[in-house]
Amino acid sequence: MKRFKSSLKPQFWLAALPLAAVLTGLAFPTLAQAVTVSSTNPSNGVVNTPTSTNSSKNIVTGTEVSATFSAPMNPATLNSDPAGALLTFTLKDSGGNNVQGTVAMNAANTVATFTPLESALRVDAKYTATITKAAESAGGTAIADPVEWSFTTSAKPFTGQAAVDLGTAGTFAILTKTGITDVYASSIVGNVGTSPITGAALLLRCTEVAGMVYTVNAAGPLPCRITSPSLLTTAVGDMGFAYADAAGRSLPDATELGAGEIGGLTLAPGLYKWGSAVSIATDVTLAGGPNDVWIFQIAKNLKQASATRITLRGGAQAKNIFWQVGGSVAIGTTAHFEGVVLGETLIALNTGASANSRLLAQTAVTLQQNAVTQPAQ
Repeated sequence: MKRFKSSLKPQFWLAALPLAAVLTGLAFPTLAQAVTVSSTNPSNGVVNTPTSTNSSKNIVTGTEVSATFSAPMNPATLNSDPAGALLTFTLKDSGGNNVQGTVAMNAANTVATFTPLESALRVDAKYTATITKAAESAGGTAIADPVEWSFTTSAKPFTGQAAVDLGTAGTFAILTKTGITDVYASSIVGNVGTSPITGAALLLRCTEVAGMVYTVNAAGPLPCRITSPSLLTTAVGDMGFAYADAAGRSLPDATELGAGEIGGLTLAPGLYKWGSAVSIATDVTLAGGPNDVWIFQIAKNLKQASATRITLRGGAQAKNIFWQVGGSVAIGTTAHFEGVVLGETLIALNTGASANSRLLAQTAVTLQQNAVTQPAQ
């Protein structure tokens, strides 16, 4: 009862502050918002974690471990380079030994990534990551309690893929260089844009887009059109960088799988490579966890048959699936597609097809009464 009473006192005092401030005309400080770790990669309790990671720069290291914070952090309290310079964010093996590695924040200071110095973690081993209370937000607020999570590596060496960095192209549901055609009515959830071609080549109506419509000039659908050539130039450039990243990944887990026919298969996370066209004649399943990544390198065309589906299982997410296609992409009538398409040429959705996807085409996208929804972040 004594602890309960004492906990009420500061709340009563704080509640009185606004009234005191009104009566005296004095300003008073607001309480700093608590900072938390909103997600981790790998997630807590995950098994069969890859022993190494192939990064966006095609550099293989021991599996990277990251934490996403609820607010921007002070990088000086987390960054650690050289290894061991700071022990706010650590990784230990099952024997309690520190894994040597560096820690770096992303540009927004919201994600801290621990990169082991060794080329791979041990197989079939449990690791524990810890972030101490020394981690502080940009405003100087420390996390309330230490954060700890564990994961277990796979029973055999396995190199996982880091997600492809889409840059500003990742803010678009549809982005093209030469236009978007449409057979009314389609439904697009997310931003759309086209550059360098004029906005007159963007043929969607405002009522079809739940998002922003960007063009390079004063043409395109009204009243929703936003003229922003500089934003589009950056986004199209990032689309090209993302295509090159996906195409340049090495160490494929499978080559020429199914001689190019993947219908009927269940595909684990990894890097898949074909020197020919790929077809999806029947339903295909991608099975893995929420942090797992699939990259499909397809030298020629990708064709999905009508009325077929790509299904995600086990928590797999469309935002982590990347289809790098050197030829054209055709999604059949009423078919359902999942994942980010990085197309070197045309991306065509036939009548009634749907996609939980980003359609990023270096030529055009054609729509025919389609539903395109950008993947959840």
